[in-house]
Amino acid sequence: MPGPGSRTEGGAGRAEEARVCVAQIGAAHGIRGEVRLKSFTADPLAVAGYGPLESEDGSRRFRITGLRPAKDMLIARIEGVTDRTAAERLRNLRLYVRRSRLPPPAEDEFYHADLIGLAVFDKGGLRLGAVVAVQNFGAGDLLEIRLESGGATALLPFTKAAVPEVDIAGGRIVVDPPAGLLEPSAPAGAGSEAGPPEREDAAARKTGLERARFRVPSAPAARPARSAKERGGGSG
Repeated sequence: MPGPGSRTEGGAGRAEEARVCVAQIGAAHGIRGEVRLKSFTADPLAVAGYGPLESEDGSRRFRITGLRPAKDMLIARIEGVTDRTAAERLRNLRLYVRRSRLPPPAEDEFYHADLIGLAVFDKGGLRLGAVVAVQNFGAGDLLEIRLESGGATALLPFTKAAVPEVDIAGGRIVVDPPAGLLEPSAPAGAGSEAGPPEREDAAARKTGLERARFRVPSAPAARPARSAKERGGGSG
């Protein structure tokens, strides 16, 4: 049985595959090697059902052997981690599952990981920018778009009216935004060197918001919780 953080054969190759973050390890819990765990699966306890999880670069594997709920978190036991010192070394480590292990989404539903990075074009074929994040402030999913013109990012409701075409295989979406919506809210150059906003994982990632931004299926055969384009128009 592999130990904690055991290296995987061909890890470099797997590091190039698409991954979805399903959990993040927090502080050590107690003295017997348990850790606090933030799960991003639709059913938090189902995170253990994926089998070994991988580090972000794919070079290490971690198997959850015990999991129980606690206030605002989970308490997990990871194979090979037997004391507090070993548990503390894992703090803030994000755990990933390969995208290929997730079930296919239903019609008009999309994993956030698949939307991020798509090129954004208007209906006339003009490239407007690229999707850098999926946000949700309580009224529906929003695509955060970094515009070709530079400046701050812009938010677009993820509805059929505003996003009539999503082509995951082609790496693009076609948008039909209301006039002036895809305009940066800051002068060109302000923040243009910054990378995509870091996605939510811990409490501040807006607790209720990370649910829509990160949730993945409870198990390979379960119905995923992910972005679904609303069939109506409006602001979503």
